[in-house]
Amino acid sequence: MGRVDGRAVRADEMRACAAALVARVTDRDRLPLDYSVGSLRVVDFLLDGLRKGGAGRERVRGPLLGLGAYVGEVLVRRAGAVWMDFDADQRAYFGQPAGVRMPDGRVWNPLGRVVNRFETGGPEDSLRTFYLTLHGRVRRGG
Repeated sequence: MGRVDGRAVRADEMRACAAALVARVTDRDRLPLDYSVGSLRVVDFLLDGLRKGGAGRERVRGPLLGLGAYVGEVLVRRAGAVWMDFDADQRAYFGQPAGVRMPDGRVWNPLGRVVNRFETGGPEDSLRTFYLTLHGRVRRGG
């Protein structure tokens, strides 16, 4: 999923990926993607819609990347995380090129979390719940 034009997306491109998704979704569908914790419910809703639409993972690669970047950007803005490029071992483990590092040093994979939600769709994979139970975050409002 973390590929654009055949190359792996870098951490320094994730904010732009998230912003592009927000511009498309808010202009077209008027959905409230404001980088708040509450907006992660909208991400869950969008992923449920993609899955129910019957699209395969490859067909929705772009939207999944945008949604994963958005979730990561919520972690950056609300939980004190920073984007990072994964090293070779982390890329092999997570299956993604980039993720976030929390203030306590823990590393998380928002792109992979979005893929999991898309593929399983279960409430246990809710992205809002993921944020609320996330270890290592700075506790901020939002």
